[in-house]
Parts: sequence; structure tokens; C-alpha cells
Amino acid sequence: MPTSPRHTAVGVIEVQAAVIARNTELLRRRAMDPSELERSAYLTLRALAHRGPADINTLAARLGLDASTVGRQVTGLADDGLVERTPSADDRRHSIVAIRGEGRDRLAITEALRRERTTELLDDWSAVDLERVGEYLRRYNAAVASAYMTGSTLAD
Repeated sequence: MPTSPRHTAVGVIEVQAAVIARNTELLRRRAMDPSELERSAYLTLRALAHRGPADINTLAARLGLDASTVGRQVTGLADDGLVERTPSADDRRHSIVAIRGEGRDRLAITEALRRERTTELLDDWSAVDLERVGEYLRRYNAAVASAYMTGSTLAD
């Protein structure tokens, strides 16, 4: 059965997206510094640092996760002293989650280590290639967010 160039290209993208997911796990296991945050903590703290404090439901929408999953993650981050929960002024039954100083410090360390590792991996790439791939990945993530997430997302 003949395939169109578009069909072939989508096939390449699908496979490469799966390889990126596998390689992300490979990097986590083999190259992650002990001081780095795990992916879920990194993304949660990044969302709080860049978008500000939020209740669990808003944070879950930003991350594209269930509120129960985010609630468990926030509990762990609070236990580690990286975030704080305060009662909502609007509804004391809900908490507002905010990043703490230690959380900002750990996030900065993780961002620096991840950038350093990525810089080393892509050292022989041109600035133009880096910009193109960055833009294409941003667009891909925005398309996923648009199709499967609600509210303000990390891809924004």
C-alpha cells in the first residue's frame, strides 16, 4: 500500500517521540545527579515557580494530571520542605500551594544540571538547529496540551 510523504513523516515523528521518552528515562537512570529533582517534582516546582501559587486542581490542569496524583506529589514536596500549603482565602477547605526557598534552590540546581547535560549532548549542533528543534518540540508539546489538557499548561 503506497504511503504519502506526510504519512511517512508522521510515522517518523511517532517513533522518535517514543525514543525520546525512552531516552529521558535512560538519562534519568544513568546521568542524573543525586541532587537533581525527579521529573514529577521538577515539573511541579517549575509550574509553581513560573506560574505562581495554585490550588491542587489548577496545578493538576497545568501539569495534565489527576488532582489526586498532584495531591500526592505535593504532599511529598511539602514533607521535603520544598513547597508550603496555606488555606485558601476563598475556601478554607482548599489549600494554595507555593514554592518555598529550598524548592527554588533545588529547582535552580536541577535546571542548571539538565541544561549542562543537554548542552554537552548537543555541543556540535548549530544555533539554528537548536532553535529549530526547540521550536518544533514546543509546537509538538503545545499540540499535545491542546488536545489533552485544559487550562494554562507547561507548553505555554
